[in-house]
Amino acid sequence: MNFAAQLFYSSYLSDRLERLYSPRPAIKDCEENDPFWQREELRLGPGQPCDTYKGGLVSNGTAGRRPTLIEPERLKDFGEEELLNGDVKVHDTKVVGGPEIMLMDPPKTRRFSEFRAVSRPPVQYLRFEDISAAAFRIQSGIQKTPCTYSRLSKQYGMEIYLKKEHLHYTGSVKERGVLYLLTSLTQEKQRKGVIVATDCNFSMAVAHHAVELKVPVFVIMPSCCSSPRLRIYRDYGAMVISYGSTAHDSQNHARHLAKENGYLYLEEDESAEYLAGLGTVGMEIFEQVSRLDAVVVPAAGQYGLLAGTAAAIKHLNTQILVIGVEPEGFPLLLQSLKTDSPIKDMHSNPNKKLYGDLMERSLGVNTFQLAKKLVDKVISVSERDALVAMLRFQEFERSTVDTEGAMGLAAILAGQLPELRGKKVAVVVSSANMELELVRQCVDRALVLDDRVSKFSVQLGEWPGDMAKLLDVLSREDVRLLDVCHRRHSDKSDLFKAKVECVVETRDKTQSAQLRKTLSERYPSLCWLDR
Repeated sequence: MNFAAQLFYSSYLSDRLERLYSPRPAIKDCEENDPFWQREELRLGPGQPCDTYKGGLVSNGTAGRRPTLIEPERLKDFGEEELLNGDVKVHDTKVVGGPEIMLMDPPKTRRFSEFRAVSRPPVQYLRFEDISAAAFRIQSGIQKTPCTYSRLSKQYGMEIYLKKEHLHYTGSVKERGVLYLLTSLTQEKQRKGVIVATDCNFSMAVAHHAVELKVPVFVIMPSCCSSPRLRIYRDYGAMVISYGSTAHDSQNHARHLAKENGYLYLEEDESAEYLAGLGTVGMEIFEQVSRLDAVVVPAAGQYGLLAGTAAAIKHLNTQILVIGVEPEGFPLLLQSLKTDSPIKDMHSNPNKKLYGDLMERSLGVNTFQLAKKLVDKVISVSERDALVAMLRFQEFERSTVDTEGAMGLAAILAGQLPELRGKKVAVVVSSANMELELVRQCVDRALVLDDRVSKFSVQLGEWPGDMAKLLDVLSREDVRLLDVCHRRHSDKSDLFKAKVECVVETRDKTQSAQLRKTLSERYPSLCWLDR
């Protein structure tokens, strides 16, 4: 190291030691409060008066810096020195302030009226969560009905699965809704009891499950109610009271007793609990039949079964079709959909023996909205199709159902659902409550409508053996003779002639057509009669 360098280094070292061990003055307010420079081993003596930046204090956070002695270790941050031929070359370093930070403008204040009001979605009347809760609640009191493959599938070109809800204890699907409705009542209402006043599937379900839950139940029936039906209510354990000559009289008396004694008057309505209980049918169908394409549901009474089943099915799979079927003589839902509002009263004259229980019902607003939103198609079936469907149940399924329970299958038999050919379809069989005498009459009528029972008349001579020849023809055609009537006429034109009327039963339409052809060729006086 040359002489100049040694002189420079010795003066620098002495100056540093002098400042390092000299007393420290107080820091002025304008001095920079930097923790790096306040360290004990880096403090180089009293600071210089606070100098500002050449252009003044820097805005947006850039503070002015005071000049201070730089440590050798920090020299590389500001420049470096090089030894060239004994001379010192110093690189000048220019201090540049930090980048200016631009503050954003404060957000504009908006008036409350400028905000757009966002409407909340309406609360659903029947949610899938309600149906799931109902299924959990009633699982101990309601059996899980089978959904079996039908023997009629090949005959009608589709896979038909019958959901046999008629196998419940009271023979009706309405047990599901009634049980969940009764278990949802408060203990005070259960203690006082319930009362019903209509002879229908709903009332029988209330009588049975109220007794099972130890809830007092009273049944008010008119005097026109048949003795076998009254005995059913008594066997369930209900208190049966006969009052009035019409259903209207018994209902008014039941409302009076409910108001006077604190009973809860129950009638089939569209309460959320009742619909949720009926909706459990859809959950079971979806679980029992895989890759389902459509569900056919009877849409009668309060239409709660259709609405509840549709709510469950559409939540689980929106691609499954839900089809409602109602009687042709009382198409309440079809007319309501045409007018876009539920119809309260409908002037029609259906068969009261077959649909008397359905005629007293109405379509509620909530049920109508659910059906309008979730049901894909609604069709009506004739009385003839419903009776023939009852006959098919007895022949192929060994089951006796009523007209309401047979309406789903009747729609398929009538050919009103051609879009379902080759697909997997579930049909709900809702009920099987019909008096024995009425069942017999329906079966007899169905045989006639299905061209299975025929009646004809023919004129025979009074010669011995003519009657035997006719019976021989019927025997060779393998038909069953149900009735025969031999009449003699006294008029001159029919002298020595006798009129014979026969009622025969055939296996199917093919055999019936063959019989007509054979008799027409043999007896020119043949005349087929309407029954």
